[in-house]
Amino acid sequence: MTELRGALIGCGFFAVNQMHAWQDVAGAGIVAICDRDPERLKVVGDQFGISRRYSDAAEMFADGGFDFVDIATTVSSHRALVELAARHKVPAICQKPFAKTLDDAKAMVAACKSAGVPLMIHENFRWQTPIQAVRKALDAGVIGTPFWGRLSFRSGYDVFSGQPYLAEGERFIIEDLGIHTLDIARFLLGDVKAMTARTMRVNPAIKGEDVATMLLDHESGVTSVVDVSYATKQSVEPFPETLVEIDGSEGSIRLLQGYRLEVTGRDGTQTSDVAPTLLPWASRPWHNIQESVFAIQQHWAEQLQTGGETSTSGEDNLKTFALVEAAYESAASGSTIDVKAMLA
Repeated sequence: MTELRGALIGCGFFAVNQMHAWQDVAGAGIVAICDRDPERLKVVGDQFGISRRYSDAAEMFADGGFDFVDIATTVSSHRALVELAARHKVPAICQKPFAKTLDDAKAMVAACKSAGVPLMIHENFRWQTPIQAVRKALDAGVIGTPFWGRLSFRSGYDVFSGQPYLAEGERFIIEDLGIHTLDIARFLLGDVKAMTARTMRVNPAIKGEDVATMLLDHESGVTSVVDVSYATKQSVEPFPETLVEIDGSEGSIRLLQGYRLEVTGRDGTQTSDVAPTLLPWASRPWHNIQESVFAIQQHWAEQLQTGGETSTSGEDNLKTFALVEAAYESAASGSTIDVKAMLA
């Protein structure tokens, strides 16, 4: 199998995880990097032995010599860079959040579709080992037909120390973290037709909301609650675990703190350890996320080689991004939002 050559745009905080993962991915690797900050370009280029370094993305695309691009920049640049990739007919991975607006996201999907190139959103949380284990338990049918769920990410972890820009945005937890939890809700329980949300800002030192509670009406008839918080202090800090509860007609699933999965059916309860692997370059407690970065990038390489559609394609992720927009609209208006109408 020919190794795919990739280019990375954006050499910031999280991109280092992507670079480590690309070194482990079978069938793909990074041959060029781009960043407007010469210091970050040097640090990442030297660390990973990348000699092709650019400060201008247009120049990098003009030189070519790569089969895909991994866009790991902040959200304001996503549309321009994805459309640049589409013009050069280069398949693109785009970091979440997808875009500044739902209209921008739709335009990005349309641009790649018109160019005939794949677009995948780097929505890695559904690729976490414990979340995949929940999906497998659902597919096994042990709990029967699901009717209720809760997906919870409540933490007091100081995310601002590593990513201080998160404290400056008018939007915070739904756009940065809730987007992951909402995508997991879709992945496990199906698409959503209506959304009701409430938000709060507990930390006075930040501009955006740090607590959100969202009620989802799924097309399948399931009702779920998605709750996220970076203002919750507990005896044992669960960061960065997403906890899951799902009730079905024949039993229940509980993904508990410490990566313990309990599946209860007619024959009793089965408990298993679904902890992620600590990769050689990973570190606790981030290893759950870091492993999922490798998993989604391996998925991308395999699908690009075979021509298959990725799990978090641009078109699929429009449905997750619409939930983010619906949550903010609902929180502002106090009303329930018709999600399907937003996607029309």
